[in-house]
Amino acid sequence: MRVVIIEDEILTAEDLKESIQKLDESIQVTAILKSVKEAVAYFKKSNEMPDLIFSDIQLGDGESFEIYRLVNITAPVVFCTAYDEYALQAFKANGIDYILKPFTDDCIADAIRKYNGLRRTFSGQLPARAQTILVYYQDKILPIKLEDIVLFYIENESLYLMTFDLQEYYLNKTLEETEQLCGNDFFRVNRQCLVNRKAIKDASQYQSRRLCVNLSVPFHEVITISKEKTPQFLAWLTGS
Repeated sequence: MRVVIIEDEILTAEDLKESIQKLDESIQVTAILKSVKEAVAYFKKSNEMPDLIFSDIQLGDGESFEIYRLVNITAPVVFCTAYDEYALQAFKANGIDYILKPFTDDCIADAIRKYNGLRRTFSGQLPARAQTILVYYQDKILPIKLEDIVLFYIENESLYLMTFDLQEYYLNKTLEETEQLCGNDFFRVNRQCLVNRKAIKDASQYQSRRLCVNLSVPFHEVITISKEKTPQFLAWLTGS
């Protein structure tokens, strides 16, 4: 996998490169570009298009959106920025993810996982989104329709689901496996919860600039989403 970084702060660019390669040593960071001008010149040359771009938005000579207006770039883009007001604009410019600075290794891992999931989907390597999830209850195997599920959650290192009629079942899967099966109707709000769009009543401000996700049915835990993931969540909630 070939990655290009567009970032005018050298230390930030090096930190990002280190985080990416720490996740997967086979990933090659083929270029670090520091300005709109440098990036346009780079992509106008005969350089092979990377598989993925990590791009800041505010560069020293303008916004990076200008790059994607001036050059035909087919690679998906993960935008990394200190500002959250560009989220919807980013998803119109080849954006597949939006990470707020200072970024964390978890955010970078989420972005790489999202890219890999999209790549497998569009290359036909993944089956269609599941319609039901099989759960084990006493001596039975029960099919639960995805549309009937409020959320999946981890408790005491085990995975459970809860339905709209407040039934709860144990799953013999990881949350990562379940996320792949559920498709875009569910969102991984944090490490513990994967939530159905249909189950979200609203979201409200919480401590430390996090959001609290309020469900249309009662749940025994407060569900929060980090400041870094908020732009992705809001874009997903609007269907972007």
